[in-house]
Amino acid sequence: MMQQEILLQLSPKDAADAATIQAELARHLAVQPKKISGFQILKKSIDARKRDVIINLKLKAFVNEPFEESKIPNFDFPDVSNSKYRTVIVGAGPAGLFAALELIQQGIKPIVLERGKNVRDRRRDLAVLNRDGILDEDSNYCFGEGGAGTYSDGKLYTRSNKRGSVDTILQLLVHFGADPSILYTAHPHIGTNKLPGIITSIREQIIESGGEVHFNQKLTDFNIQGNKIITVKTQSGDTFSGDQIILATGHSAKDVFYLLDEKNILIEPKPFALGVRIEHPQALIDSIQYHCPVWQGRGSYLPPASYQLVDQVNHRGVFSFCMCPGGIIATASTSQNALVINGWSPSKRNNPFANSGMVVQVELGDVMKGTRDGGRGTRENLVLHDFQEMVERKAYDAGGGKFVAPAQRLTDFVEGKISNTLPETSYLRGIHAVDLNNILPSFISQTLRDGFKSFGKKMRGYLTEEAVIVAPESRTSSPVRIPRDEITLHHPHITNLYPCGEGAGYAGGIVSAAMDGIKVSKMIATTHQ
Repeated sequence: MMQQEILLQLSPKDAADAATIQAELARHLAVQPKKISGFQILKKSIDARKRDVIINLKLKAFVNEPFEESKIPNFDFPDVSNSKYRTVIVGAGPAGLFAALELIQQGIKPIVLERGKNVRDRRRDLAVLNRDGILDEDSNYCFGEGGAGTYSDGKLYTRSNKRGSVDTILQLLVHFGADPSILYTAHPHIGTNKLPGIITSIREQIIESGGEVHFNQKLTDFNIQGNKIITVKTQSGDTFSGDQIILATGHSAKDVFYLLDEKNILIEPKPFALGVRIEHPQALIDSIQYHCPVWQGRGSYLPPASYQLVDQVNHRGVFSFCMCPGGIIATASTSQNALVINGWSPSKRNNPFANSGMVVQVELGDVMKGTRDGGRGTRENLVLHDFQEMVERKAYDAGGGKFVAPAQRLTDFVEGKISNTLPETSYLRGIHAVDLNNILPSFISQTLRDGFKSFGKKMRGYLTEEAVIVAPESRTSSPVRIPRDEITLHHPHITNLYPCGEGAGYAGGIVSAAMDGIKVSKMIATTHQ
């Protein structure tokens, strides 16, 4: 009797067949197939570097003993309704929701305030935006229950090397309804269509455990006494108090940055990335990545292909961001007369297009050298925010309004000419042909042009007139950092304010934001010991 871990390399077809896998395990272990009662998949990845695509599998085989299914840890969420400790969480995105779950596990009552609506009502506002171009500034692809994470594809890949923390996030997501395959897939993905149900389950757990979740509660003011926030006030006129305040408002809550600035609560400019979203036919990306003719297709055993691209152009980084196979380009704007583009995919990734952000790093020095048109702030701590907003307003005007996006064929952009025609696109609000070199700052457009030429050499066929680029991809991360003490994690001047997640500048994606929410809540728990 034994359990044995085995590495297998199989064709996509064989890797999809349990009987074939079991036979291969038996061959490797030199036992009869009937001796293997079953197996667990520990890791799964695709290797498409050579012409014959290979699936790498790390498996646990059960030999001469009963098979056991993989087990998810049993998470305990006690009743905290009568806890003497309360923490107000501003924002119900991944950072805020996972912070709330951890507070409950630590015996602390969370009070979650979300400026937007619950996921069901939020969907109606998205439908109106996509159909009519009418934006609700508090209920859109960025704001509402689940935050931007709910409608940002559900990609769970992170570069964090804190494996235990990553595993905890993935296990919690499975606990609340995600497919268990995210636990072993190299680049796990949930899908925008599946995330709302998971988010709803998390909210129901918070309430069941005695926590509170309030929607349509936009933060408008702080009552500060000494070095502490005593209460927070919302647009409805309600006030909320807690021992601590977790600020997890996301990278698009610009009004929060203004409020902090007006209250003289220290914030800092933070480098971010800016560029475009590029869309290809998915069949073309499959052909490039899987070495198959476009007409033949990838077959039924491989998922829609993705890619990651990065290069240094004139000492400046240009890279792909949030690549969405079988995806859709969406309007991610949060204010009127300002255009923001993002992308997402359903769980099956079965749309005919592949899209990805393609962005260039923006440093403080890049902006300080130039003008500051269209911004609202005049102090240096908002300079990158103002620069971001300037580009978004310029793009909105260039599209002609109603969130129609300015666009250009990829080859025309590289050659510096306006496209006579544009290819079909997934972007529901429609696209309008312009010269994007006139919208993007010159250092961005030049770096992108050179980057696309380089990427066309790395991926033969990528630089094609079949691809279209739309602008701007501007919300890759927050242009502001809300500083915090490296040890205590609270703000250096407001000792019960805990900046958290992407909006504060400490995360970049669902998993890292959730990890930061848990990290902050664990630190808060130590203050009550």
